[in-house]
Amino acid sequence: MTHPPISRRLACLWLGLSALAAPVAAHDFRAGALRIDHPYAVPTPPAARTGAVYLRGIRNTGDQADRLVGASAPVAGAVEIHRSVVGSDQVMRMRAVEAIELPPKSEVRLRHGGEFHLMLIELKQPLREGDRFPLTLRFDKAGEREVMVWVQQPRDAAAAQEHRHGPAGPKSQGDPR
Repeated sequence: MTHPPISRRLACLWLGLSALAAPVAAHDFRAGALRIDHPYAVPTPPAARTGAVYLRGIRNTGDQADRLVGASAPVAGAVEIHRSVVGSDQVMRMRAVEAIELPPKSEVRLRHGGEFHLMLIELKQPLREGDRFPLTLRFDKAGEREVMVWVQQPRDAAAAQEHRHGPAGPKSQGDPR
């Protein structure tokens, strides 16, 4: 049995190791000075009429403020920007808001259990683990940007259960859907 020259074997080994060491392709997007990090949705029960999209964050790296003013997705009849607040009665309520402010040199997180998320209204089909779907974000200054949303269980699944939507018995109040 003949073996390739040692330099060729080392080159193949180096290529193989460098592929293993290479970072996994990031799931982030850009819109002008905005960096949109990891759009994701959690799986929904089969009969759910609503779902939610989260982002690890929207980072404004620019010197000018911007605003997230809307979104749309083919998997839903509408997408609303929601803000969750705890009232004086200690009950969390979700309300649609017109926009999310994105100050310069800052980051806003849209995480499950957090202050903001995007609500998918009138889902056309359940969101299943492993699915992906496009979501178009609309910004006041940066314009529109389509991103790909991955449906996945969040690392902290217990936190996701604290923020349920729909007929399964929401823990939070104020979402009439």
